[in-house]
Amino acid sequence: MTLVAAGHSKGDIPGALARERTRHPGLDYTYGRPLGPHPTLLAALDERIGTVCPRRDRADTTVLLVSRGSTDPDANAEIAKVARLLWEGRGFAGVEPAFISLADPGVPAGLERCRRLGASRIVVAPYFLFAGVLPDRVVAQARGWAAEHRGVDVRCAGLLGDSDGLVDLVLERFGEALDGDIRMNCDTCLYRVALPGFAHRVGAAQTPHDHPDDPTHPHGRHHHLDGHPHHSHPHHGEPAH
Repeated sequence: MTLVAAGHSKGDIPGALARERTRHPGLDYTYGRPLGPHPTLLAALDERIGTVCPRRDRADTTVLLVSRGSTDPDANAEIAKVARLLWEGRGFAGVEPAFISLADPGVPAGLERCRRLGASRIVVAPYFLFAGVLPDRVVAQARGWAAEHRGVDVRCAGLLGDSDGLVDLVLERFGEALDGDIRMNCDTCLYRVALPGFAHRVGAAQTPHDHPDDPTHPHGRHHHLDGHPHHSHPHHGEPAH
């Protein structure tokens, strides 16, 4: 379950699946697509924001949508798309994207941008499924910025979290992977298109994420999988089998 097609979805997971098929001849798999963006997730964001900001206050409220961030420009652009979709038709003064790591603007810079655009009330909405180090850091940085800018009302919404809607979405992706036609966007994939500053990534080999809990991990926590075979990135427009 990932929200955005970034490094894990495009490289680590396909690389790990290909490696396991080498380790276990005859293994078969179907690889589905990420959960977002989806109306269910937008509705969940709307609901979380509503717990800290009444609907009557929306016209005077700017939302800062904070995601993990990536070195993949396509993944970061996807968050800008989610921000725009969240803004449309919901009555907010505006929705701005920001990131907690690997991409700009960060949380303080995103909050400052909202302030300079005239926001006096900002709701920070973490775009994360569940609790962890990075969502905690989003809240900590938002509160730190707010402590230095007493004239701005900063509120933090909750995480997407578990819900019936999320369960339905996971089942929808599951069914799609087994019986549907999975098509992912390849038009701005940095492994296929020479994007400015990322031309060296075109056609790059993909390797699994280095995970120390892998039972076949030979050298402990700091080993890198340079000795394992490298596998090409599969076509995004087809389910991998």
